Amino acid sequence: MNKANGDEMVDIEIKDEWFERIMDVYGERLTKLCFNYTKDWSISEDIVQEVFITCYREYENIDKITFFKAWIYRITINKCKDLLKSSFFKRVVMSSNLIISSRTLELSPEMSIMKSSEEEFLSTCVLALPIKYREVITLYYYEELPIEDISRILKINNNTVKTRLNRARAKLKVLMERWR
Repeated sequence: MNKANGDEMVDIEIKDEWFERIMDVYGERLTKLCFNYTKDWSISEDIVQEVFITCYREYENIDKITFFKAWIYRITINKCKDLLKSSFFKRVVMSSNLIISSRTLELSPEMSIMKSSEEEFLSTCVLALPIKYREVITLYYYEELPIEDISRILKINNNTVKTRLNRARAKLKVLMERWR
């Protein structure tokens, strides 16, 4: 093996280690973020796989990315929004969810378990919010990102983030009181 091939092998190993590290650090977080948009765990996992493929392809440009966390969240959110806009999602996923939810007025066993604990009850309420409020709540409280980072990720003004947070809190309060 010549020296060029040896250097290339080292570069691939470094890239693979980097890739494994970002999958470990962001995998579960991004899947939960996607779930806030899609409300379907398997679809969320598929989207996260696409996000990681994008990361792997962009490895050579990674040093040009100023805020990696904001960048990877932005990619994830964009992929979620693209899916929500797609005709496939509207036709197949939404109609199958409507059929399932219209079959019974009783809570499914999964929903009964979710309602049993306070934290899961709050999560259910957050999922009931419109996306623009759900995303700021998720990024601020669950991901513990500062207003400035959320502003950068969502590409909206800091004051808009603050306003959405306040409105989301008010809507959450109403939802939680109504469901209790």
